[in-house]
Amino acid sequence: MADLSSLAELGQATAEQPAAPVHVQKLDAHGRAYATGKRKDAIARVWVKPGTGKITINDKEYDKYFARPVLQMILQQPIVASNRNGQYDIVATVVGGGLSGQAGAVRHGISKALTYYEPTLRGVLKKGGFLTRDSRVVERKKYGKAKARRSFQFSKR
Repeated sequence: MADLSSLAELGQATAEQPAAPVHVQKLDAHGRAYATGKRKDAIARVWVKPGTGKITINDKEYDKYFARPVLQMILQQPIVASNRNGQYDIVATVVGGGLSGQAGAVRHGISKALTYYEPTLRGVLKKGGFLTRDSRVVERKKYGKAKARRSFQFSKR
């Protein structure tokens, strides 16, 4: 019976440990939150600071850089979901991939930077799926194949 009482004491000790991690604000020396977002082959570096809602990507306005309305909408999703329109200035530099991958990378970076600046937004952005890195990338081409999986056309004669 002494063995069972010692097991019960061990169970009580583990119950006292904190259940959930505490998220704290992460800012640099200039009072900005920094995060890296990725999608396909694109990598975006994003800085978020309080401001008027100006979004700059590679030293251009975001509507000039991403001319298609769909890409502009993708960029705005985390800001709209967290209800922070016009409250933060966002500066991003993005390299690699195409425009669609770059828009996804910037969206991922904005979402992460917002959670670093305002940790209370984490639940809303996590529920919207903005904090998850979309890991789908183009499959590499194999030798003896026309593309990644497509074979060359078969000729009977």
